[in-house]
Amino acid sequence: MAEAHDTPVHDRADFVRQIDEDPLPGHESELEPKPDWEPRYPGSDRLKGKVALVTGADSGIGRAVAVLYAREGANVAIAYLEEHDDAGKTAELVEAEGSEALTSAGDLGDPAHCDELVKSVIDKWGRLDVLVNNAGEQHPDDEIEEITHEQLQRTFQTNIFSMFYLVQAARPHLEAGAAIVNCTSVTMYKGSSGLLDYSATKGAITAFTRSLSENLVGEGIRVNAVAPGPIWTPLNPCGGAPKAKVEHFGESTPMGRPGQPNEVAPSFLFLACEDSSYMSGQVLHPNGGYIVNG
Repeated sequence: MAEAHDTPVHDRADFVRQIDEDPLPGHESELEPKPDWEPRYPGSDRLKGKVALVTGADSGIGRAVAVLYAREGANVAIAYLEEHDDAGKTAELVEAEGSEALTSAGDLGDPAHCDELVKSVIDKWGRLDVLVNNAGEQHPDDEIEEITHEQLQRTFQTNIFSMFYLVQAARPHLEAGAAIVNCTSVTMYKGSSGLLDYSATKGAITAFTRSLSENLVGEGIRVNAVAPGPIWTPLNPCGGAPKAKVEHFGESTPMGRPGQPNEVAPSFLFLACEDSSYMSGQVLHPNGGYIVNG
Protein backbone atom coordinates (compact mmCIF):
# COMPACT_ATOMS: atom_id res chain seq x y z
CA MET A 1 0.00 0.00 0.00
CA ALA A 2 1.23 3.49 -0.81
CA GLU A 3 2.29 5.91 1.89
CA ALA A 4 -0.51 8.20 3.12
CA HIS A 5 1.04 11.23 1.46
CA ASP A 6 0.98 9.47 -1.92
CA THR A 7 -2.73 8.71 -1.79
CA PRO A 8 -5.52 11.30 -2.08
CA VAL A 9 -7.48 11.54 1.14
CA HIS A 10 -11.02 10.66 0.08
CA ASP A 11 -12.23 9.63 3.55
CA ARG A 12 -12.95 12.99 5.09
CA ALA A 13 -13.78 11.59 8.52
CA ASP A 14 -10.33 10.02 8.73
CA PHE A 15 -8.78 13.30 7.65
CA VAL A 16 -10.58 15.20 10.42
CA ARG A 17 -9.19 12.78 12.97
CA GLN A 18 -5.70 13.12 11.51
CA ILE A 19 -5.59 16.89 11.90
CA ASP A 20 -7.47 16.91 15.22
CA GLU A 21 -10.12 19.44 14.27
CA ASP A 22 -13.88 19.56 14.37
CA PRO A 23 -15.61 18.64 11.11
CA LEU A 24 -15.95 21.47 8.63
CA PRO A 25 -17.65 23.64 7.63
CA GLY A 26 -19.57 23.49 10.92
CA HIS A 27 -23.21 24.08 11.71
CA GLU A 28 -24.70 27.53 11.19
CA SER A 29 -27.48 26.51 13.56
CA GLU A 30 -24.89 26.55 16.37
CA LEU A 31 -23.21 29.82 15.39
CA GLU A 32 -23.72 33.00 17.44
CA PRO A 33 -24.43 35.59 16.32
CA LYS A 34 -26.28 34.15 13.34
CA PRO A 35 -25.09 35.29 9.91
CA ASP A 36 -27.39 37.52 7.86
CA TRP A 37 -28.56 35.55 4.82
CA GLU A 38 -31.88 37.26 4.03
CA PRO A 39 -32.12 38.95 0.61
CA ARG A 40 -32.41 42.71 1.00
CA TYR A 41 -34.84 43.49 -1.80
CA PRO A 42 -37.81 42.02 -3.71
CA GLY A 43 -37.07 39.72 -6.62
CA SER A 44 -37.42 40.75 -10.27
CA ASP A 45 -37.44 37.34 -12.04
CA ARG A 46 -33.81 37.66 -13.14
CA LEU A 47 -33.43 33.87 -12.93
CA LYS A 48 -37.00 32.88 -13.76
CA GLY A 49 -37.19 29.37 -15.21
CA LYS A 50 -33.53 28.66 -14.47
CA VAL A 51 -31.99 25.78 -12.52
CA ALA A 52 -29.00 26.48 -10.29
CA LEU A 53 -26.63 24.13 -8.48
CA VAL A 54 -24.96 25.79 -5.48
CA THR A 55 -22.26 23.94 -3.53
CA GLY A 56 -21.76 24.64 0.15
CA ALA A 57 -25.34 25.90 0.16
CA ASP A 58 -26.26 24.59 3.59
CA SER A 59 -24.91 27.71 5.32
CA GLY A 60 -23.01 30.97 5.00
CA ILE A 61 -22.51 32.48 1.56
CA GLY A 62 -23.99 29.40 -0.12
CA ARG A 63 -27.25 29.70 1.79
CA ALA A 64 -27.54 33.40 0.99
CA VAL A 65 -26.92 32.70 -2.70
CA ALA A 66 -29.43 29.84 -2.80
CA VAL A 67 -32.20 31.92 -1.22
CA LEU A 68 -31.48 34.95 -3.40
CA TYR A 69 -31.53 32.80 -6.53
CA ALA A 70 -34.85 31.34 -5.40
CA ARG A 71 -36.26 34.82 -4.87
CA GLU A 72 -35.23 35.60 -8.44
CA GLY A 73 -37.13 32.57 -9.74
CA ALA A 74 -34.59 29.73 -9.91
CA ASN A 75 -35.02 26.18 -8.69
CA VAL A 76 -31.99 25.38 -6.56
CA ALA A 77 -29.96 22.23 -5.88
CA ILE A 78 -28.30 22.49 -2.47
CA ALA A 79 -25.03 20.55 -2.30
CA TYR A 80 -23.39 20.09 1.10
CA LEU A 81 -21.15 17.74 3.05
CA GLU A 82 -23.08 16.44 6.07
CA GLU A 83 -24.79 19.34 7.85
CA HIS A 84 -28.30 17.98 7.31
CA ASP A 85 -30.02 20.40 9.70
CA ASP A 86 -28.57 23.46 7.98
CA ALA A 87 -29.25 22.07 4.50
CA GLY A 88 -32.85 21.31 5.45
CA LYS A 89 -33.27 24.88 6.66
CA THR A 90 -31.88 26.24 3.39
CA ALA A 91 -34.30 24.04 1.44
CA GLU A 92 -37.20 25.39 3.51
CA LEU A 93 -36.08 28.96 2.77
CA VAL A 94 -35.80 28.25 -0.96
CA GLU A 95 -39.29 26.74 -1.01
CA ALA A 96 -40.67 29.67 0.99
CA GLU A 97 -39.63 31.85 -1.95
CA GLY A 98 -41.86 29.77 -4.22
CA SER A 99 -39.08 27.72 -5.83
CA GLU A 100 -38.23 24.03 -5.73
CA ALA A 101 -35.25 22.69 -3.78
CA LEU A 102 -33.13 19.56 -4.02
CA THR A 103 -30.64 18.62 -1.29
CA SER A 104 -27.63 16.37 -1.85
CA ALA A 105 -25.05 15.41 0.78
CA GLY A 106 -21.57 14.13 -0.04
CA ASP A 107 -17.89 14.81 -0.55
CA LEU A 108 -17.28 17.02 -3.60
CA GLY A 109 -13.65 15.92 -3.56
CA ASP A 110 -14.90 12.60 -4.93
CA PRO A 111 -15.50 12.77 -8.71
CA ALA A 112 -18.05 9.93 -8.56
CA HIS A 113 -20.16 11.96 -6.14
CA CYS A 114 -19.97 15.00 -8.43
CA ASP A 115 -21.26 12.86 -11.30
CA GLU A 116 -24.17 11.62 -9.18
CA LEU A 117 -24.93 15.14 -7.97
CA VAL A 118 -25.26 16.54 -11.48
CA LYS A 119 -27.27 13.50 -12.56
CA SER A 120 -29.73 14.09 -9.73
CA VAL A 121 -30.24 17.68 -10.89
CA ILE A 122 -30.85 16.62 -14.49
CA ASP A 123 -33.15 13.80 -13.41
CA LYS A 124 -35.27 16.25 -11.40
CA TRP A 125 -35.40 19.30 -13.65
CA GLY A 126 -33.93 18.23 -17.01
CA ARG A 127 -31.55 21.18 -17.23
CA LEU A 128 -28.75 23.09 -15.52
CA ASP A 129 -28.26 26.80 -16.15
CA VAL A 130 -26.08 28.08 -13.32
CA LEU A 131 -23.26 26.26 -11.50
CA VAL A 132 -21.95 27.97 -8.36
CA ASN A 133 -18.72 26.44 -7.05
CA ASN A 134 -18.75 27.84 -3.53
CA ALA A 135 -17.83 24.95 -1.19
CA GLY A 136 -14.47 25.23 0.54
CA GLU A 137 -12.46 24.46 3.64
CA GLN A 138 -9.49 25.96 5.46
CA HIS A 139 -7.09 24.92 8.21
CA PRO A 140 -4.96 27.68 9.79
CA ASP A 141 -1.26 26.94 10.40
CA ASP A 142 1.38 29.44 11.46
CA GLU A 143 4.29 27.52 9.90
CA ILE A 144 4.46 25.78 6.54
CA GLU A 145 6.00 22.75 8.24
CA GLU A 146 2.76 22.27 10.18
CA ILE A 147 0.78 21.57 7.00
CA THR A 148 0.54 17.80 6.69
CA HIS A 149 0.43 15.93 3.39
CA GLU A 150 -3.10 14.85 4.27
CA GLN A 151 -4.25 18.41 4.96
CA LEU A 152 -2.67 19.74 1.77
CA GLN A 153 -4.32 17.08 -0.35
CA ARG A 154 -7.68 17.48 1.38
CA THR A 155 -7.77 21.26 1.00
CA PHE A 156 -6.95 21.06 -2.70
CA GLN A 157 -9.50 18.26 -3.21
CA THR A 158 -12.32 20.28 -1.68
CA ASN A 159 -11.43 23.74 -2.93
CA ILE A 160 -10.19 23.25 -6.51
CA PHE A 161 -10.34 19.60 -7.60
CA SER A 162 -14.08 19.63 -6.90
CA MET A 163 -14.52 22.49 -9.36
CA PHE A 164 -12.89 20.47 -12.12
CA TYR A 165 -15.02 17.44 -11.27
CA LEU A 166 -18.27 19.41 -11.21
CA VAL A 167 -17.61 21.30 -14.42
CA GLN A 168 -16.67 18.03 -16.12
CA ALA A 169 -19.95 16.49 -14.95
CA ALA A 170 -22.02 19.56 -15.80
CA ARG A 171 -20.47 20.46 -19.15
CA PRO A 172 -22.68 18.19 -21.32
CA HIS A 173 -25.75 19.90 -19.87
CA LEU A 174 -24.61 23.53 -20.08
CA GLU A 175 -25.97 25.35 -23.11
CA ALA A 176 -25.41 28.83 -24.51
CA GLY A 177 -26.50 31.34 -21.88
CA ALA A 178 -25.35 29.22 -18.95
CA ALA A 179 -23.13 30.69 -16.25
CA ILE A 180 -20.48 29.31 -13.93
CA VAL A 181 -19.58 31.35 -10.84
CA ASN A 182 -16.61 30.29 -8.71
CA CYS A 183 -15.73 31.45 -5.20
CA THR A 184 -12.13 32.57 -4.82
CA SER A 185 -10.95 34.85 -1.97
CA VAL A 186 -9.26 38.10 -1.04
CA THR A 187 -6.42 35.89 0.26
CA MET A 188 -5.53 35.11 -3.37
CA TYR A 189 -4.75 38.80 -3.88
CA LYS A 190 -3.29 39.96 -0.56
CA GLY A 191 -1.98 36.65 0.78
CA SER A 192 -2.46 35.12 4.20
CA SER A 193 0.48 34.04 6.35
CA GLY A 194 -1.63 31.57 8.31
CA LEU A 195 -3.61 30.08 5.41
CA LEU A 196 -0.89 29.03 2.98
CA ASP A 197 -2.62 26.01 1.46
CA TYR A 198 -6.05 27.67 1.41
CA SER A 199 -4.66 30.78 -0.29
CA ALA A 200 -2.87 28.62 -2.85
CA THR A 201 -6.14 26.93 -3.77
CA LYS A 202 -7.78 30.33 -4.19
CA GLY A 203 -5.01 31.38 -6.56
CA ALA A 204 -5.68 28.20 -8.53
CA ILE A 205 -9.40 28.99 -8.60
CA THR A 206 -8.79 32.44 -10.06
CA ALA A 207 -6.52 30.99 -12.76
CA PHE A 208 -9.08 28.24 -13.40
CA THR A 209 -11.83 30.85 -13.76
CA ARG A 210 -9.91 32.89 -16.32
CA SER A 211 -8.78 29.84 -18.29
CA LEU A 212 -12.18 28.14 -18.25
CA SER A 213 -13.71 31.38 -19.47
CA GLU A 214 -11.38 31.34 -22.47
CA ASN A 215 -12.30 27.71 -23.04
CA LEU A 216 -16.08 28.16 -22.94
CA VAL A 217 -16.86 31.74 -23.93
CA GLY A 218 -17.08 30.80 -27.59
CA GLU A 219 -19.88 28.38 -26.67
CA GLY A 220 -21.87 31.17 -25.04
CA ILE A 221 -21.08 29.99 -21.50
CA ARG A 222 -19.76 32.68 -19.18
CA VAL A 223 -17.35 31.93 -16.30
CA ASN A 224 -16.67 34.47 -13.56
CA ALA A 225 -15.74 34.52 -9.88
CA VAL A 226 -16.33 36.31 -6.60
CA ALA A 227 -13.49 37.00 -4.15
CA PRO A 228 -15.03 37.68 -0.73
CA GLY A 229 -13.14 39.24 2.12
CA PRO A 230 -13.74 38.10 5.73
CA ILE A 231 -17.39 37.03 5.84
CA TRP A 232 -19.16 35.84 9.00
CA THR A 233 -19.93 32.18 8.26
CA PRO A 234 -19.27 28.86 10.07
CA LEU A 235 -16.03 28.42 8.06
CA ASN A 236 -13.84 30.58 10.28
CA PRO A 237 -14.97 29.84 13.85
CA CYS A 238 -15.23 26.13 12.97
CA GLY A 239 -12.07 25.98 10.87
CA GLY A 240 -9.51 25.87 13.65
CA ALA A 241 -8.96 29.62 14.06
CA PRO A 242 -8.00 30.62 17.64
CA LYS A 243 -10.84 32.07 19.71
CA ALA A 244 -8.98 35.35 20.19
CA LYS A 245 -8.66 35.75 16.43
CA VAL A 246 -12.32 34.96 15.85
CA GLU A 247 -13.31 37.65 18.37
CA HIS A 248 -11.59 40.26 16.18
CA PHE A 249 -12.56 38.68 12.87
CA GLY A 250 -12.84 41.24 10.08
CA GLU A 251 -11.65 44.22 12.12
CA SER A 252 -8.59 44.65 9.88
CA THR A 253 -10.70 45.54 6.84
CA PRO A 254 -10.96 49.22 5.88
CA MET A 255 -14.62 49.03 6.94
CA GLY A 256 -13.52 47.66 10.31
CA ARG A 257 -15.94 44.73 10.40
CA PRO A 258 -16.65 41.36 8.80
CA GLY A 259 -19.11 41.14 5.96
CA GLN A 260 -22.37 39.23 6.01
CA PRO A 261 -23.42 36.55 3.50
CA ASN A 262 -26.22 38.72 2.13
CA GLU A 263 -23.63 41.38 1.28
CA VAL A 264 -21.85 38.87 -0.97
CA ALA A 265 -24.77 37.02 -2.56
CA PRO A 266 -25.73 39.88 -4.93
CA SER A 267 -22.35 39.53 -6.65
CA PHE A 268 -23.17 35.88 -7.36
CA LEU A 269 -26.58 36.92 -8.69
CA PHE A 270 -25.16 39.60 -10.96
CA LEU A 271 -22.70 37.14 -12.51
CA ALA A 272 -25.40 34.48 -12.96
CA CYS A 273 -27.98 36.62 -14.74
CA GLU A 274 -28.19 38.65 -17.93
CA ASP A 275 -27.12 41.83 -16.13
CA SER A 276 -23.53 40.64 -16.64
CA SER A 277 -23.99 39.38 -20.21
CA TYR A 278 -20.82 41.15 -21.41
CA MET A 279 -18.59 39.83 -18.61
CA SER A 280 -16.55 36.63 -18.55
CA GLY A 281 -13.25 35.73 -16.92
CA GLN A 282 -13.75 38.48 -14.31
CA VAL A 283 -13.67 38.64 -10.51
CA LEU A 284 -15.85 40.77 -8.21
CA HIS A 285 -14.53 41.88 -4.81
CA PRO A 286 -17.00 42.26 -1.92
CA ASN A 287 -14.19 42.50 0.63
CA GLY A 288 -14.82 45.37 3.02
CA GLY A 289 -12.73 47.93 1.15
CA TYR A 290 -9.41 46.22 0.46
CA ILE A 291 -7.85 47.57 -2.73
CA VAL A 292 -6.61 44.64 -4.83
CA ASN A 293 -5.66 44.10 -8.44
CA GLY A 294 -7.94 42.24 -10.79
